[in-house]
Amino acid sequence: MTLARLFRNIWPFVKGYRGLVVLTLILTFTGSLMAQVNAVVLDRAVDAINALIQTDFAWSKAAKILVTISAILLGKEVLAALVTFGQRFFGERMRILVSRDLSLAVINRMLSFRMAFFSHTDNEPGKLQTRVDRGIMSLSNTVKNFFIDILPLFTSAILALVLMFAANVYVGLVALCIVPIYFLITYWQAKRLGGWRRGIFQNHQSISNGIMNIIESIAVIKSFNREQIEGDKQANLQRALTENQMQTRKLSFLFDGLKSFTEQIGTVLIIILTAYLVLTDYPGMTIGKIMYHVMLFSNVSAPIRQLHRIYDDMNDALIYAEGFFGILHADNEVEDTGKHHPEQVEGTFEMSGIDFTYSNGTKALTDVNLRIEKGKITALVGLSGAGKSTIVNLLDKFYHPNCGTITLDGIELADWDTQWLRENVGLVLQKNHIFSGTIEENIRYGNPNATHDEVVKAAKQAYIYDQIMQLPEQFNSQALQLSGGQQQRIAIARMFLKNPPIIFLDEPTASLDAVATEQIKASIDAIKRDRTVIIISHNIGQIIDADTIYVLQQGHVVQSGSPEEVYRQGGLYKDIFDASARSMNVDKIADTLGA
Repeated sequence: MTLARLFRNIWPFVKGYRGLVVLTLILTFTGSLMAQVNAVVLDRAVDAINALIQTDFAWSKAAKILVTISAILLGKEVLAALVTFGQRFFGERMRILVSRDLSLAVINRMLSFRMAFFSHTDNEPGKLQTRVDRGIMSLSNTVKNFFIDILPLFTSAILALVLMFAANVYVGLVALCIVPIYFLITYWQAKRLGGWRRGIFQNHQSISNGIMNIIESIAVIKSFNREQIEGDKQANLQRALTENQMQTRKLSFLFDGLKSFTEQIGTVLIIILTAYLVLTDYPGMTIGKIMYHVMLFSNVSAPIRQLHRIYDDMNDALIYAEGFFGILHADNEVEDTGKHHPEQVEGTFEMSGIDFTYSNGTKALTDVNLRIEKGKITALVGLSGAGKSTIVNLLDKFYHPNCGTITLDGIELADWDTQWLRENVGLVLQKNHIFSGTIEENIRYGNPNATHDEVVKAAKQAYIYDQIMQLPEQFNSQALQLSGGQQQRIAIARMFLKNPPIIFLDEPTASLDAVATEQIKASIDAIKRDRTVIIISHNIGQIIDADTIYVLQQGHVVQSGSPEEVYRQGGLYKDIFDASARSMNVDKIADTLGA
């Protein structure tokens, strides 16, 4: 990321506020003109007082000079205060508006990305949050620096240089020669600090991600008494950050001292040269001109004094902008979508020769061939890691296969309108996300246009209604306060409210007790009728109801057929079935039921 690219990337967010830009520029130029008034007034005042002392001094004349100076300077300060207020207010308004637009743009962009983007190790939640937060902060500061800090300072500096050259070319040249030296030192500083700054950014990403992991895993950490280990991990990250920060500050202080020394050399040279010209009676040079040039050089060096801070911010922006615009411009991560969206979805899926590997290199599926009939129940069975959930992810277009074809109702899945497809699919996972908000808001997520009565009906179908009504605020209670099993029922209620023709169930009753499982099974059995259902479960009672079973082992389909047929084949399914029966103590359960 270069400065030119940085401004090209920011400009689309700024150009919508051209009125603010123009107004800020006008106020900036006005304020820069007024910044030169002190030097001009001091020049005239010193020469006038000097002339008065050398001729016939009178207090009336001196008072007139002092009153005139006071009136001009005080009037200028009042106007300057108004101009500065306007310039800073409109500049800050622009920064806030641009910050808002950047935030909305990156959020909307991430919402359009395919799932593979979020499964990449560089895009873990904590790292993404750091890239977004620090990117917005640094880019909005860039807008602030440019319109509130850089423009006024450098406009004032240019005007001061013009006035210095107009008064005396030699003095102007001395002032002009100091500027590139200062810029060169600042450039060296940025170049030396670039690596350390990038390290600080990466440290912040790792720390943020580590904190999020601690929060999400706090129950596991405490149950294993691993607080010390997690604390040590954070301590190591903090030590690395501290080292980077200390190296950055040490180099910054060295270069800042060199820049300050350079600036002071410039001031000394201006004083010596102007004094020499006055002593040699150079035309147009007076004692007032000494003060005039010193004050003008102060206006030239003012942006130089601020340059290191602004340049530091700009270099931070260059680093953080890489990560931010890397998200914003990740066109290859945008979710593919087709145009096919028929009035009715039948629900017949077919997978042919499917291979799939996750972005971390994990091979999930190899040459998978299966057919899911419309209106039928299909169960995917296998040990953990066999590829069952991956198939569901592919059928819902969360990911795309590396090779092979997937069709729905005879049309390639890639050609289906993604939003339309998902409107016709109900998905219940083993662990469903509950959003911050009320229970009613979470259930209505299945259909934002649903009425309260429809929400209540869905809650009853998910057997959560009675428990909701026992809460103090009932449907207005916070959903995050519910237990894991209750939250699972909220997720199932969403699916009932959505009422789709295709249902994917990935361990839908994993978090429920036996009674709740039976209740939910009855509801799911009701909604299964005349729908295409794909179920993943280790629960024999749910698998055995399927019309067709596909058994997966290490990403391969190794058995298929009806539950009875596959059981008679022996192999993995029989092993899983028998192991499940033994784990449930089926013999003793049967004896108990018989008794």
